[in-house]
Amino acid sequence: MKDLTRYRNIGIFAHVDAGKTTTTERILKLTGKIHKIGEVHDGAATTDFMEQEQERGITIQSAATSCTWDDHRLNIIDTPGHVDFTIEVYRSLKVLDGGVGVFCGSGGVEPQSETNWRYANESEVARLIFVNKLDRLGADFYRVVDQVRKVLGANALVMALPIGEEDGFNGIVDLMTEKAWVWDDSNDPEAYTISDIPDDMKEKAAEYREALVETALEQDDDLMEAYLEGNEPSIDDLKRCIRKGTIALDFFPTFCGSAFKNKGVQNVLNAVVDYLPNPTEVEPQPEVDLEGNETGSFAIVDADGPLRALAFKIMDDRYGALTFTRIYSGKLQKGDTVLNTFTGKTERIGRIVEMHADSREELDVAQAGDIVALLGMKNTQTGHTLCDPVNPATLEPMVFPDPVISVAISPRDKAGAEKMGIALSKMIAEDPSFYVETDEESGETIMRGMGELHLDIKVDILKRTHGIDVDVGKPQVAYRETITKRIEDTYTHKKQTGGSGQFAKIDYTIEPGEVGSGYEFESKVTGGNVPREFWPAVEKAFRVSMDEGTLAGYPLLDVKVILTDGSFHAVDSSAIAYELAAKAAYRQSVPKAVPQLLEPVMKVDVFTPDDHVGDVIGDLNRRRGMIKSQEAGITGVRVKADCPLSEMFGYIGDLRTMTSGRGQFSMEFSHYAPCPSNVADQVVQEVKERKAAKS
Repeated sequence: MKDLTRYRNIGIFAHVDAGKTTTTERILKLTGKIHKIGEVHDGAATTDFMEQEQERGITIQSAATSCTWDDHRLNIIDTPGHVDFTIEVYRSLKVLDGGVGVFCGSGGVEPQSETNWRYANESEVARLIFVNKLDRLGADFYRVVDQVRKVLGANALVMALPIGEEDGFNGIVDLMTEKAWVWDDSNDPEAYTISDIPDDMKEKAAEYREALVETALEQDDDLMEAYLEGNEPSIDDLKRCIRKGTIALDFFPTFCGSAFKNKGVQNVLNAVVDYLPNPTEVEPQPEVDLEGNETGSFAIVDADGPLRALAFKIMDDRYGALTFTRIYSGKLQKGDTVLNTFTGKTERIGRIVEMHADSREELDVAQAGDIVALLGMKNTQTGHTLCDPVNPATLEPMVFPDPVISVAISPRDKAGAEKMGIALSKMIAEDPSFYVETDEESGETIMRGMGELHLDIKVDILKRTHGIDVDVGKPQVAYRETITKRIEDTYTHKKQTGGSGQFAKIDYTIEPGEVGSGYEFESKVTGGNVPREFWPAVEKAFRVSMDEGTLAGYPLLDVKVILTDGSFHAVDSSAIAYELAAKAAYRQSVPKAVPQLLEPVMKVDVFTPDDHVGDVIGDLNRRRGMIKSQEAGITGVRVKADCPLSEMFGYIGDLRTMTSGRGQFSMEFSHYAPCPSNVADQVVQEVKERKAAKS
């Protein structure tokens, strides 16, 4: 039986290029898991094992590994920072007990940091903060801490102060022990000395330690009372209070260092053990029924309990599909038969492996608290629950964002056409934010994703991993439609073809719904004019019809349908008759309700050097962007704006040209907004032309 109190399931997350993978690499070296450090910029990092990751120097998929520190087992997931792969962060946070948020010492709280932090808040994951890259030009630990408090609204509990700035950064002051850790210039993580705090930092260290002690002791009234009477708390008491406050999300212990220069990583590892929760200290996962309603039961972390496990990631490699699984309760043995509550079918566990990036170690048994990969699962997808067939239950499923961009692809040869379907089905299983569909009219294969880079990587994987060359069409925007006017209308469906016929009459109102409400249906029929058993048929027909708007064929959003009255025939009325009536009513009334085209608007965050700010803002204005704010930093300016996705294709190339290669940007979906009439007319015209060309 494993001691779960010595387990830590943690994720490392941050904005792109803040140093997550480098930090993970240092942790693996310090814990003895690897003997040679691999660098991201050399394409040699352990957790970046995909060809595309090594070439581009970015993390694309989350990678799991495990190691040991201070007799504690750490299961670590290194996640991507790029906004197009946010899904990887979301699903990793869903199954982790704690996290380390890495922030760049010069970049500070960047856009993707905000998104990841929001996901972590939603998942109620306890976190540490590591302010990295303090050896870089413009790095400022105190400014980043201030940003964490203001931008993220997070209570950063400063645990360490940097010694030296930028090139002169060479160590940290540990506020708990009131000692200085100073590293030499050899870049050896073990080459440090512990000494007294430098004289010029004693005053600042005393000020920050006092704040640390006061914040920590708020967790224990007796200790706080003793402290106010002049009794200094012990280190063990302080650690206990900080652990309690961290798990309760009252504050986030904040450390500093430079992972690349091997400075300050040990302190983060010590903090993971001291302050982040073990699997038994986290709120248990709620169990839900098949409709997604909470049952009031919980998956208590207990190796002797009934099996409860969540599949959070599928990865296809040369040995077959790996199903990454977090076990919340019970045990899992090789050869066991488990129930998948989503499919209602049982599956047999072929093999259980513990992952270290892309290498693996075979296990015979895994238990509550473990994160393992399973081989041989045929029908299990991301978000499915695996449980004991005798004692079934479903864990809260994952919700994934809808894609905002699509491209058409077609294989260049017949051999590719045969392989492409199999390859795409594997890629869909791996990535729930990636959709593939076939255009019924043209027969084209359409890929949908979260951004240009996302789809670019998918095309690259098709080519390299599966050996399929494809031609890629122009990116298409996922427009939506809505209505702007309330319409009261009636429709009668009659059909007589010898014998019993079909009859259904409905009176209804179609009106604009609240923004973000999707589709709502209500029946106000009284007196049985439309029998209650036919209401679901009317509701379903309107809902299905909403998939295709009457303006340009895009799905209809934010519409409320109210069934007000109608009539029926004792013999000729049926559910199918009412369904046909509602479908025809939709086609009749929506064009009268003044439909309007909606376009996806992106939250854009652009970094530019000072001397190019005017050019960047002018260009965003030309792209119909709405400038929200400008923030001056040491090395440049961050411009935040809302821009329509249709205007942002190819933006990175234009930005680099404008800023001599020094500009950067990121964007994520924000909301749908009405299209200007000239843009809407053009989109509708293009859709008509495409349909005409296909016919």
